[in-house]
Amino acid sequence: MDVKIEQSWKNALAPEFEKPYFESLVRFLHAEKAAGKVIYPPGPSIFRAFELTPVDAVKVVILGQDPYHGAGQAMGLSFSVPDGIPAPPSLKNVFKEIQTDLGIRMSGSPNLEPWARQGVLLLNASLTVQAGLANSHSRIGWQEFTDAVIRYLSDNREGIVFLLWGNSARSKKALIDPSRHAILEAAHPSPLAGGAFFGCRHFSKTNEILIRQGKTPINWQL
Repeated sequence: MDVKIEQSWKNALAPEFEKPYFESLVRFLHAEKAAGKVIYPPGPSIFRAFELTPVDAVKVVILGQDPYHGAGQAMGLSFSVPDGIPAPPSLKNVFKEIQTDLGIRMSGSPNLEPWARQGVLLLNASLTVQAGLANSHSRIGWQEFTDAVIRYLSDNREGIVFLLWGNSARSKKALIDPSRHAILEAAHPSPLAGGAFFGCRHFSKTNEILIRQGKTPINWQL
C-alpha cells in the first residue's frame, strides 16, 4: 500500500501499512469521502507531524487526542492551528503555562510548526475526524497505528521526553519504556480541567532533561 509519509517513518512503520486494520482504515476514509462527508485535516496534512519531524529528529512527543473538527483548524499537528485561526482554549492555556514557566511572552501565533521542526512530534492519537464530530474516527484503526508509533520510538530511540496531558494521553504510558525515556504527566490543558494543568512546568523540565542529555533545548517561544 502506498502511503504518502516521510521516508524514515515509512521505513519504520512499513509493517503497519500491510496489516488488515490499516487497509480497512484507508478503505473507510475513501468510502466516507465518496459519500460526501467532510474529513479533517485535508488529505495532504494527515501525516504532517511525521513530515516535519523525522524519526531520528524526535526529541519530544506531545500527544493529543483528536484533530480539531472545526473548519480550517486541523493541520495534522496536535494542538496546533494555522496562522489566522484563533487559538483554541487548550492551546491558550498551553501558552499561559509557557509564559509563566519560562518567563517569556508568546506572540499569540497558534501555529506550532516551529516546535515540530525542532524535534517535537505533535502526535494525535487519531489522525482524522469527521467535520463537527469529535472523536468520530477514534475507533477506525488510528489508535492502533499511533500506538505502534509510540512503541517504535520507545524501542528504537533513547532519551525522548514524552509529555502526557490528560487521561487519554496518560493511558499510553504503558507503551513507553521508562528506563530509556522521560515521561512527564499532567492534567489536560483544557479549561474543563479547571486549571489543573497550570504549574506543571513541563516546558522548563523538558529543556532541563534535554540539556542533561547534551541535546539542544527547545525554543518554545512563538
